[in-house]
Parts: sequence; C-alpha cells; structure tokens
Amino acid sequence: MRLLIMGPPGAGKGTQASAVAAHFGVPAISTGDIFRANVAQGTPLGVEAKRYMDAGEYVPDEVTNNMVRNRIAEPDAQPGFLLDGYPRTLAQVTELDGMIDATGHKLDAVLVLTVDQDALVGRLLKRAETEGRADDTEEVIRRRQEVYREETEPLIAVYGERGLVVEVDGMGEIADVQQRIFAALDELDQS
Repeated sequence: MRLLIMGPPGAGKGTQASAVAAHFGVPAISTGDIFRANVAQGTPLGVEAKRYMDAGEYVPDEVTNNMVRNRIAEPDAQPGFLLDGYPRTLAQVTELDGMIDATGHKLDAVLVLTVDQDALVGRLLKRAETEGRADDTEEVIRRRQEVYREETEPLIAVYGERGLVVEVDGMGEIADVQQRIFAALDELDQS
C-alpha cells in the first residue's frame, strides 16, 4: 500500500499515520522527521536543509525531493509507505509521480482528513497550552490554516481528478477516526 495522508495542520495526520502504517505493515514517513534525522546525522542534505531551517525559510523542493527519494528507496519502504507532509506543492506532486513510477508501482490512495475549521483552531490552542507551545497563538494557527488552503488544498483536487482521494471525517475521538479510516481504505482495497 502506497498512501499519502493530507489535511490541515492539527487534523491528526501524525497520530493517524502511525496507526494506518502499522495496520498495513508499511513505514509512516514524515518529512519533518526526515529533516530532523538528516540534520541530526549531519548528512549533506541535512546540512543544506539546516541552513534554510535556521533562517526560518522553507527547505527548497530540490532538497526535500532528494530526502524523500532517498527515504522511500530504503528497504523497509519497498512493500509500501505512508507519506505525511509530502507533497506540498504541485512541483512535488510531479516529482513524487516520477519517484513512484521508477519503482514500477503506483500510488494507491490519498487519505484526506476533513475537519471543522473552528474546532480545529480550538484543538490546536488546547494543544499549545498543554504542550507549552507559546508560539501557537490563534493568529499563527489561523495563518497556517490559510497557507494550507492556498498551497496544499489544490493538490487534493489534482489527486481527486485521478480518483485517488479518500475523504474521512477527522473529528471526534482518535479511535473513532481510526475506524473510519480503516473502513474507507478496506472498501477501497476491495474495489
């Protein structure tokens, strides 16, 4: 199974990615984790990425693409993977298509967690309070939601045209959302 998980910041992608990946016996691959691992290991890509991250800038597509390409080429990702946080741009969609085509496989589905905007902001404000994230103000959280709508939501339309989008209600208890995800993906697997 080769999956993407998408949804606005705070939708629960990271929480659900681990369970979904374990369910299908594939690694959950987060670009944030890849960045942190490469930086910690001092790899050439990590050194380059750190330069941008330290300056508060986005890591360029070329660096991100190379990190993802290297990660999905690792042995544990041969049977499949779940990508969280990639792709984020139309150029990255094209790049990912090439990476997957080169392996002779295809993308199976794009799991999209849908959530209520105001409930999501409330969830993130509560998380900021309990985890001591002083920079997660309502203004910052709402800006991240705008960036998601402007930059990432258009990718959902691209994947929708390909018939790959599986939308799941991301509101409610973690276990309930998980059950909805498994039911939707099992239905997809049987079709």
